[in-house]
Amino acid sequence: MQRIRRSELSTPGSSEEMMAKAAAGAADFVFLDLEDAVAPNEKVASRAKVVHALRTHDWGRKTRAVRVNNLETEWCYEDIIHVVEEAGDCLDVIIVPNVKTAEDVRWVDTLLTQIEAKHRWQRRIGIEVLIEEVQAMINAAPIAASTPRLEAIIFGPGDFSASQGVRPDATGGVSNDYPGDVWHYARNQVIIAARAAGIEAIDGPFADFRDADGYRRECTRASVLGFTGKWCIHPSQIGIANEVFSPSEKQVARARKMIAAMDEAEAKGLGAVAVDGVMIDAASARLMRNITARADLIGM
Repeated sequence: MQRIRRSELSTPGSSEEMMAKAAAGAADFVFLDLEDAVAPNEKVASRAKVVHALRTHDWGRKTRAVRVNNLETEWCYEDIIHVVEEAGDCLDVIIVPNVKTAEDVRWVDTLLTQIEAKHRWQRRIGIEVLIEEVQAMINAAPIAASTPRLEAIIFGPGDFSASQGVRPDATGGVSNDYPGDVWHYARNQVIIAARAAGIEAIDGPFADFRDADGYRRECTRASVLGFTGKWCIHPSQIGIANEVFSPSEKQVARARKMIAAMDEAEAKGLGAVAVDGVMIDAASARLMRNITARADLIGM
């Protein structure tokens, strides 16, 4: 299913106040977090808070998601069962952290299928998964193609840094001792796997929410490669993500002009045509359709 994912806002599932603010905010997509944002002794109690927030707040057009705990923990299966059974009609996506193989994703898919069958639900809940381990990066392609229920894969640089052994000063993507983008290879692996499977790729969090320039830089790098959104760990990051992952009006107008010109040329039996002094062909039009499809989804 096509969703707008320019900004995916992380919100602690233990904080009723923050969940209420997230519902009223400007993010395209909000996920209520039962994993890293919740202390171990609060995890079980937070399930009910998450269900209450999903059922009572006005989420508008936002995608409503919950990040459950790691599959290898004691909490994961009951996170899914409790939240989905109690609020499945108010829930769009389950986010699964730290998957390592395609089988991990299929396990969640099977559990969701059973719950949906039990309740006779016709609407299917989507899945997003986090690529946070070197093993997962090696398996990125089969993970991305694991199930039709999977809608997006997310690159999680924090845990991935620990898994790869990246120096702590480089986890934000920049190091004085490394030329260029530290995450260039990893992001490319994720986006290629996602595109091959026909799903989206989302860039993970940028920890220093006070560094707006750094966050914009990482949004831009991800956007250039084909990612369609980025996580926000603070409301101040939402506007930047929404801007960077949206085409400009000028880009959209030019793309539509080029597509129209190419359609007209093809109708005349031509394989290429000049637009504003630039030769374009079918490949050019294909690139431009990525922009117009994005614009149509956003409503531009």
